[in-house]
Amino acid sequence: MTIDIFNKKNEKVDTVDLPDRIFGVKWNPDLVHQALITQLANKREPIAHAKGRGEVSGGGKKPWKQKGTGRARHGSIRSPIWKGGGVTHGPNKERNFSKKINRKMNRLAIFSVFSKKIKDNEIKIIDKFDASIEKTNEWKKILSNIIDLRSRLLLIPASFNNGVHRAISNIKKIDAISSKSLNVYDLLKTKNIILEKEAINEIEKYYK
Repeated sequence: MTIDIFNKKNEKVDTVDLPDRIFGVKWNPDLVHQALITQLANKREPIAHAKGRGEVSGGGKKPWKQKGTGRARHGSIRSPIWKGGGVTHGPNKERNFSKKINRKMNRLAIFSVFSKKIKDNEIKIIDKFDASIEKTNEWKKILSNIIDLRSRLLLIPASFNNGVHRAISNIKKIDAISSKSLNVYDLLKTKNIILEKEAINEIEKYYK
């Protein structure tokens, strides 16, 4: 598959042959959904937590003697039937929401998203970005020349640069990720993707 390459002024400067194993994969919505659900589940952290009778404070002493008071027998005020006692079968922070998907399936899901976006003309290849630029306003001017910034945009530069990523992250609706940190969630939540030419080689080498 051959696609045009543009410069920072949005002028066509060259073409590039995209690897079919990455950009020519059949769209597989079931696999993409599985990869997405797995990623979101693995990011999920349990917040709700109710203390059991072994976690609430107090109750080390028997509240009253076993016999002779006329009251029911009790061994601890931490019992779930007491006000302020432990909770039975309540939400627990130790709950594990994680899911598993093997590496081959996850990568195929990523390639499937790439292929669909190429087919839908939602990926643009840029010849080269200047990694020395770390000013948000300068990046905004460059990107506005290339694409309409009103829709959500994902930038995949050739090499990771903290300054560049920080500058781009300050622009509304624009994110940047490393070519070695691709994931289904970030690819799907954006309308358009700008891919630096050299990043294609990095993706091909890293995702063998």
